[in-house]
Amino acid sequence: MTTSNAPISTAAIFVAAGAWQRVYKEFYRMKKVMICLLLTVAMACCGTALYAQMQDQGQAPPPGQAGGGMQRMPMSTDQRLQHMTQMLNLSSDQQMKIRPILDNESQQMQALRSDTSMSRDDRMTKMKSIRENTNSQIVPILTSQQQQKWQQMQQMQSQHRGPQGGAMGAPGGDQGAPPAPPQQ
Repeated sequence: MTTSNAPISTAAIFVAAGAWQRVYKEFYRMKKVMICLLLTVAMACCGTALYAQMQDQGQAPPPGQAGGGMQRMPMSTDQRLQHMTQMLNLSSDQQMKIRPILDNESQQMQALRSDTSMSRDDRMTKMKSIRENTNSQIVPILTSQQQQKWQQMQQMQSQHRGPQGGAMGAPGGDQGAPPAPPQQ
């Protein structure tokens, strides 16, 4: 009587196939985890690169995302005028009237920033005076709806400046001053 190895080999094949299915499923899960991990790393790198690019171009990150203690470059006259045009829907005639006012303010602020003979408080007071003068020249150029929106924008800017008057990154303000600590 001869014995056949068929039942044993069939069982071995069955066990090996089951083991292979478990291994394959584990590799498949690991593949999904690796893809998710790579996507997460890629998004983090892209976000960091975008933030760095914004800093290189002089753009400030949105409020609340500013780096601690980092100073931002003031917006150029063109950037400020573009921002005002977007927010207030300025006509081309209004833009032409407002540009020289913004240029004048920018020159005065730059001269004030480079003047090291004044105390910080005196400089802040003078900057506030320059901003108020600019504001008083811009308001008559705007329509009544634009004036209301402009006043809202000015209130938001003054909240960002804090009690000392230093700007946190609002158009029309001195954005070279260090940001005030967040108020809670």
